[in-house]
Formats: sequence, structure tokens, C-alpha cells
Amino acid sequence: MNETRIGYHDDGSLTAELPPWRRWLVLTVLSVALLTVVMDLTVLNVALPSISADLRPSSTAQLWMVDAYSLVLAGLLVTMSALADRVGRKLMLISGFALFGLISLLVLFANSPGAVIALRALLGVGGAMIMPATLSMLRVVFTDLRERTLAIGIWAGVSASGAAVGPIVGGFLLEHFSWHAAFLVNVPPMVIAIVAALFLMPESRVAGVGGWDLLASLLSIAGMASLVWAIKEFGKKFVADGLANPAAWAALLVSFALLGWFVQRCRTREDPLLEVRLFLNRQFSAGVLAALFSMLAMGGCLLVLAQWLQLVEGHSPLQAGFRLLPFAGGAVITSVISRWLVDLLGARRVIALGLWLPAIGLLMMWLAPDPISYPWVVAAMVLQGAGAGSLAIASAMIMGGSPPDRAGNAAAMDETAYDIGNVLGVAVLGTIAAVAFSAKVGTDVPGADESLAGALEIAHATGSPELAATAITAFNDAVGKVGLAGAVILALAGALVYLLTPSSLDLDAGH
Repeated sequence: MNETRIGYHDDGSLTAELPPWRRWLVLTVLSVALLTVVMDLTVLNVALPSISADLRPSSTAQLWMVDAYSLVLAGLLVTMSALADRVGRKLMLISGFALFGLISLLVLFANSPGAVIALRALLGVGGAMIMPATLSMLRVVFTDLRERTLAIGIWAGVSASGAAVGPIVGGFLLEHFSWHAAFLVNVPPMVIAIVAALFLMPESRVAGVGGWDLLASLLSIAGMASLVWAIKEFGKKFVADGLANPAAWAALLVSFALLGWFVQRCRTREDPLLEVRLFLNRQFSAGVLAALFSMLAMGGCLLVLAQWLQLVEGHSPLQAGFRLLPFAGGAVITSVISRWLVDLLGARRVIALGLWLPAIGLLMMWLAPDPISYPWVVAAMVLQGAGAGSLAIASAMIMGGSPPDRAGNAAAMDETAYDIGNVLGVAVLGTIAAVAFSAKVGTDVPGADESLAGALEIAHATGSPELAATAITAFNDAVGKVGLAGAVILALAGALVYLLTPSSLDLDAGH
């Protein structure tokens, strides 16, 4: 009774009906691997000071250390998911696990900023091989629609909480080991994932797909990387230059041109790299938007509150990481019960509530008493993390709104929305925080208006408690401004997603 029954979808894509124990073990393996990949999006934030002290990188090199991973990851998601459909998702996952683990091990030999940047970029390649394949593999393994929704909910909870877990793991390792440990921690999970995948996972690929479209692949990589870089560049230099940022505008225009060319090429080919016509499906489009905006709140607030906990409240990186856990708590709770909520309220209401609850949490940051206290922040974080409930249903809508032979495409769009949402959150909400802080601190003390860390360092060096007090007050005010702006964005996004989602949507009636 434990034998695997191999079959095919109507379109010819290979699937496998596994016994229950094996299905849930596959989910466990995929979740552990996904958690490791997602953690790498934030773990470097706490490791960067130690790396800087050891390798003395320039400010530009520091930015590239942080950005190289997400730039490469975002650029390759579509390409790698399409390749997995052709060569096999199991093969792609195992190859991604191996590359991610090997590159993490090679960090022991990194003795220059350039080497760290290169390793981060290669980790992005491994992450792009893993992330969409985990979701499309769930589509294959969980053939029962109700089980699949629950599995995707758990996957979404892991995906959303990984960003909050990263600072905890990084903080713990840095308090006991060198900065290399922030990379080496990836190795054991990847070794376990490779062994487990070899014995537990079925192979799955789409039968009858055409040849590889190299030009479309290059267009998607260059277009997505340019878009993410432009967003980050606008965010970093907005305080000093506003929108007068020629490099960012150039990158944005280039990204629009390349992605427009990519879309047109995919529309006119019989076997496109990405089935862009999926966006004609309202269910699919609503799911993509919900995934994007739920992660916008998570990414932006993690950035601001991590700084608030360390620089205003005075906690160590490890202590701050633990105090960010309410994000993960809210994410896990709503992700696990999302299936029950859909049965009770309907998918349309749940997907909208998954954006409106974080909007309330963000609004709490604006309405917080002055000075803002941690218990108040805890309640706000739980509600913001609750957006993972939206992410869980969004993923189910995305996968259910696409035919089985486009599961890889759908998974890539889900992961791309997740990654772009995180980038937008950091860029947009981080920029709002920087502008509000700079306006409050003023320019009387050169350099003090650039960041809270810089202002506190100047205050300490000059013996000016007044400057320190002003900077802390300004940052508290910036946290409130971020809350207000984020609340408005998510409230509007929730309304849009509600209108787009068909009122009669039944997740159990999908593919």
C-alpha cells in the first residue's frame, strides 16, 4: 500500500500519487529547504557589520553584498521554473540544493569583498533553482485539492516567517562564531534535503514542451534584475536626490523595454517560456497581487522594526531577532487555519482580510502612544504577520488559476511576486522612514540626517545627548509615518484584490 502510483495529467504532465506519510515528508523537506533559502534574504543584515570589520569593503561593496542575492534570485525565477518543467522538478531541486550547499561551503575561502559578492550572486542562482520548484512540486505531490491548500498554507507560512527567522539565526551565530557561520549554516539542511529528495520525491516534468527559448530567458533575467535594481536605487538615494536619479530612471526604462519585449515574445510563441495569458484569469491576477502586497508589509516593517529594536531599544542582534518572532507567529497561525477560514468565510473575503489585517497592524504603529512601546509593537507585528494567511490563499489561487502544464510558470510568478513584494517593501517603506527621519533631524549637524545609526554615532563621538534624543524621537516618528503609509497601501490593495477575486471562487473546484 506504500507504493507510488505514477500517472499523467490530461495535458501529459507527469504526476505521482504518494501514500500520505510520504506526501507530508516531502512537504517537510521542501519547507526546510525553502526556510533556508528565504532566511538568506535577511541573515546578511545582521552579519554585515562583522563582515565589514573583517574585510573593510567600501560602502558600494556593502550594498552589493546585500543586493546581489535578491537581484540574481529575482532575475532567474522565471527561467529556472521553465527549465524545471523540461528537465524535471526533482532534478532541478536536487541540483539547486547541491549548488546552494556548495557555495555556502566555499565561503570559508572568501577573503575579499568581491569574493563575498560573487558567492552571494551564486547563492541567488541556487535559490532560484529551489524556490519555484518547491511550489510546483507540491502541485504534483498533493493531488487532493483540500490537502493541497493546506500544504500550500504551510509552505506560505514557512516562506513568510523565514525572513523573521533569519535575523535570529544570524544573531545567534554571530554571538558565538565568525561571520562565516552565517553562510555555513546553510550546508546541513541542504545535505539532508538532497538525501531526502533522492528517496522521497517523485520526478515530475511536463511532457511535450518545446525547445528552450534562449532570447526570452535572457530578456527575463536582464529585465527583472534591472527592475529590482532600479527600485533599490531609488530607495537608497531618495533622501539625497529625490526622484532625480538618472541611473535609476535609466535602469527602470531598460527594464520596461526588456520586459515588454519578453511579454510580446511570449504572447506570439506557441510554446512560450512564460504563459503571460495567465493574467487574463482574474483569480490568477488577484493571487499575484495579494502575494506581492502581503510581502510588501512584511519586508518593509522588518527593516524598520529591526533597526528600532537594536538602535532605539538597545537590544543585541540576537535579542532583536527573537523580538521579531511575533511576525512569524501571526504568519504561522493564519497560514495553518487559512483552509478553515476559506470554508467559513469564502476565499474572496479571506484573501482581502489577509491584506486588511496587516493594514490594521500598520495603522497601530501610527496610532501608538509616544514613545512607542514594545507590547504595542507586538500586537502590530502579529497582525502584520497575519498577512501570510493571504499569501497562503494567494498561492492556492495562483496555482489553481493555471493549468497543470503551467504549474512551473505559476510557481515562478508566485515566487516573483513574493520577492518583488519584499523588495518594494524595503524600498518604499524604507524610503518613507528615511525621508521622515531626515526631515525631523534636520541638517544642522552634517551626516546626522542620513540614518539613525549615523546620528547616534555622531552624538556619541561629539558628546551630544541632545542629538541622540532628537534622533531617537525622529526615528519613532518615522516608524509612525511608515505605519500610516503602509496602512493606506494595503487597504487599497485589499480592496483591489477583493474586486478582482470572483465572488463564486471555489478553491476545491480548481485544477
